[in-house]
Amino acid sequence: MPLYNRRAAPAPAEPAAPLSLGALLAQVRAALHHRFPDSYWVVAEVAEMTRPRHPGGHCYLTLTEPAAGAEALGFTAQARATLWGSRYAQLAPAFAEATGQELRPGLRLLLRVKVTFHEQYGFSLDVLALDPSYTVGELARQRLATLRKLQEKDLLARQRTLALPLGPQRLAVISSPTAAGFQDFVHQLEEAPYDFALTLFPALMQGEDAPASIRAALDAIRPRRGQFEVVIIIRGGGAKTDLLAFDEYGLAAAVAAFPLPVLTGIGHERDEAVVDLVAHRALKTPTAVAAFLVDRLACLEATLLDLLERVADRSRQHLAREQQLLQRLADHSREAARQQLRQAQAALAQRSRQATHAPRQHLRHLSQQLASFRYTLPQAGRRALDHEAQRLRRRSRTVLRRFVRHHQRRREQLLKQQYEARRHFEKLLAQYEATISRLEVNSLRRENQFLRQHLG
Repeated sequence: MPLYNRRAAPAPAEPAAPLSLGALLAQVRAALHHRFPDSYWVVAEVAEMTRPRHPGGHCYLTLTEPAAGAEALGFTAQARATLWGSRYAQLAPAFAEATGQELRPGLRLLLRVKVTFHEQYGFSLDVLALDPSYTVGELARQRLATLRKLQEKDLLARQRTLALPLGPQRLAVISSPTAAGFQDFVHQLEEAPYDFALTLFPALMQGEDAPASIRAALDAIRPRRGQFEVVIIIRGGGAKTDLLAFDEYGLAAAVAAFPLPVLTGIGHERDEAVVDLVAHRALKTPTAVAAFLVDRLACLEATLLDLLERVADRSRQHLAREQQLLQRLADHSREAARQQLRQAQAALAQRSRQATHAPRQHLRHLSQQLASFRYTLPQAGRRALDHEAQRLRRRSRTVLRRFVRHHQRRREQLLKQQYEARRHFEKLLAQYEATISRLEVNSLRRENQFLRQHLG
């Protein structure tokens, strides 16, 4: 017998009845409500945001968790979230007041959410609260990271190494043409007693597109940088949120690396943007920038006037010293000239005495020579005539000998030519005689033939 009794096989269970989609999703909703009954604090980044189109409307968010790592792309999680109209009207203004900026894509938030599921709309998160302190800390961290990155790339103090002109007057201004700050800036410069050449490069000065617009204006100035002495970035006053565009790393790096000095007048009395930190000089308002330029020219003018006065005073002193020196030199020159004139007169008198004595001696010497020549000249003449007569006799004998030799050579040449001519004539005469003989013989032959023909 077996040690245990074999159990009978269980009867096959009946297949479960299929559920409708609504029933299945209802169970999902119930399970989620049971599993996540409370609300939870969640850290997420706003990837997309749809603002209310009318007062009391709802705000729809897409929350993501970016992938870890600097080189990672995409995100590891994503969920839709809803900020209902009544809560949006309370939370959005409080968030903007606490953080200095409005809700926008790209912000990293700490939200209190409740998990919800709807059979028609699917999974979603209801936003119940926002913690602005987390975002403020995150913005501070991003700002610190931006400053550290600029420091690592040697951009934080590069602008300050550029030399600011003593009195810049050729200005490239980046601003919105309709901004009140720009109008105040222009008005302040027009009231100044100096001329400024101002060229406006329009750009957006607030909003998400402001950094790219300001960078485009800098790129437009770069090929024309030889026409300007300084670049000025100005805007009027505004909300604290408008300052965030000037904390963007790309804009700060472009300002720091620009080849001309950059002055900023962004219009915030308390806060200092990253662009202010990297600029050559940061002033609080556009009118402060204009006042700085006017004061710099005024200081330059005062310095030049002071230098001009000092130069004139030094010139007068120098001229006085030079006049005194010239007077002393003139007195010394007159005295030296008198001494030189006296010395020259004494030398001239001595030379005149020497000049009258030397000709007398020379004349006496010449008279003695003439007296001696009176006796020696006839003898020298006779000797010269005898010498020339002998030389002429020698030359005549030489010429006679040469004539005789030449006459003999010419006579021999003529005789030779006469002999050759006679031979040539005799040869020609013999040829003519032979020719005449042949002609006579031929003529006799023809006569004989004629007579034989007619007498025969």
